[in-house]
Amino acid sequence: PLTPLYQFTLPTTCGLVDEETFKSIYSQFFPQGDATTYAHFLFNAFDMDRNGSIRFEDFVIGLSVLLRGSVTEKLRWAFNLYDINKDGLVTKEEMLAIMTSIYDMMGRYTLPSVREESPFEHVEKFFQKMDRNRDGVVTIDEFIETCQKDEDIMASMQLFENVI
Repeated sequence: PLTPLYQFTLPTTCGLVDEETFKSIYSQFFPQGDATTYAHFLFNAFDMDRNGSIRFEDFVIGLSVLLRGSVTEKLRWAFNLYDINKDGLVTKEEMLAIMTSIYDMMGRYTLPSVREESPFEHVEKFFQKMDRNRDGVVTIDEFIETCQKDEDIMASMQLFENVI
């Protein structure tokens, strides 16, 4: 028999996962860094009704969109992740929080090594590309249009479709 790589204890009686459990599970995939902040953002993207827990159904629907959804559905899901306060706009502060959490999750010992200013530089590049009207925020329309015109982004989105 196959031995699972990770052992998780889930609250099976209610079919819900709270944020602390989600963070604990997610952190096991990134033991070299601190995944708690990114897991918080990811949890909020899956917690569609904002009740502080993720139903199994919500999780499967989210994964289904990411793996088998249309390009527009995938991009809308990604935008929802970046839009931390859910106001329909992504600010530099929101994007910096996400990027910093990703760098923290990957750990300090990644190769090539990550410089402290790397998340900020990533955000600046993102806004140069995405903020088409230069108003300091990225709308869902700017995000989708720019992503659909970027060959690298589109190729990375199709990678999952070809693998799974």
